[in-house]
Amino acid sequence: MLSIAILVILVVAIVFATAKLKINPFLALLAAALVGGFAFGLPVVEIAPIITTAFGATLGNIGLIILFGTIIGVILERTGAAISMAEALIRVLGTRFPTLTMSVIGFIVSIPVFCDSGFVILNSLKKSLAARAKVSLVAMTIALMTGLYSTHVFVPPTPGPLAAAGNLNIIDQLGLIIGLGLIVAAVSALAGLLWANRFLKKDIELIPELASEESDLDSDYEAIRAAYGKLPNTFLAFLPILAPILLICIASIANLPARPFGESGLYAAIVFLGTPVIALAVGLIAALFLLRGKGKLEMFGERVNEGIRISAPILLITASGAAFGAILAASDLTDFLGNTLSTLGLGLAVPFLISAALKTAQGSSTVAMVTTSVLLLPLLPVLGLDSDLGKVLSVLAIGAGAMVVSHANDSFFWVVSQLSRIPVATAYRTLTPATAIQGVAGFAAVWVIGLIVL
Repeated sequence: MLSIAILVILVVAIVFATAKLKINPFLALLAAALVGGFAFGLPVVEIAPIITTAFGATLGNIGLIILFGTIIGVILERTGAAISMAEALIRVLGTRFPTLTMSVIGFIVSIPVFCDSGFVILNSLKKSLAARAKVSLVAMTIALMTGLYSTHVFVPPTPGPLAAAGNLNIIDQLGLIIGLGLIVAAVSALAGLLWANRFLKKDIELIPELASEESDLDSDYEAIRAAYGKLPNTFLAFLPILAPILLICIASIANLPARPFGESGLYAAIVFLGTPVIALAVGLIAALFLLRGKGKLEMFGERVNEGIRISAPILLITASGAAFGAILAASDLTDFLGNTLSTLGLGLAVPFLISAALKTAQGSSTVAMVTTSVLLLPLLPVLGLDSDLGKVLSVLAIGAGAMVVSHANDSFFWVVSQLSRIPVATAYRTLTPATAIQGVAGFAAVWVIGLIVL
């Protein structure tokens, strides 16, 4: 019981430090690892090596993958490729079902681009489409928000699922995570879409625009679109996303026991190109074709620097989370929790509930996924989730929990509500329930898949 009390105190301290004291999660997790080492009674000479070994191994495992994925997202955002993708999807889907169109756009764009950035980029497009279709702006906001959110927590190369996969030691199963993640994300997005459609024809009062902000919606969107200059070719816009995903998935097929591509040079080439870090490097090379004008090399350098600035905190949080997890694994906590949980038969509900509790308490989906995955790793055998497939489903269950729920301590909540001029009270009635519905629907999909394949 003492080990459980120590764990609870450490987790509460992490939440308090990050949510209330605004201490960076990197420092909070690292401090928890250090304090936990002493509190669990580990040999003093082993505490520092455990922390540094886990920290370094995690950076080596997923560092370049997260960095390359982030740089690709930055290039797609800065070159207007995200807008180009959105307009291509509108041409295909039309405007007859505007919330569906908005949800699908968010679903695709958020695979490489952070959901916060994605919403900022697509906000004017959303307003313009809502005005043309004569539907509620709140409904369109929910559709875009939930579409973005679904792939953000389920589909690599977004940092959250990547970090969870790294902490559970299944980076080599990234193709399977992407494949099943897309299915679960689609179910989650559909649930969000159904919730959004409840508000299609409702007249919900929004915060009035300031006189300086008032503008024709179509003109507002056209101005933002024009700021990018000539938009990239649609094929080139999608290529940095599709190339790595296809390479990783083909490599996963090549590694099936039946060896459909044989075991010759072709197999070796496919597996090499499908290695996540190589696949993301190919995607990064494809993103270079989006850069236009003079000084492309300098422009590329700026995008790389920006990607490094964005990904550095995520990498440090992930690595410090792994260090905290290594301390927990080295303590006697694992045996105690294993004996307790093995009799309850909760299975995939454990990662979902832990992640949901952490997300609701401290606000960050990424921090919730990192912390939950390090807590979960030593418990996988007693939960019956220690197979590769069990670990993949655990990553997705963690992602579902990391959606429940978005409220005032979540930056995404404020980005969405403030840019959409939705009053806080209304946001709590519309946006927050949407994330709860999404998370539960996503977990239901994971649970059903578990029943079929586990």
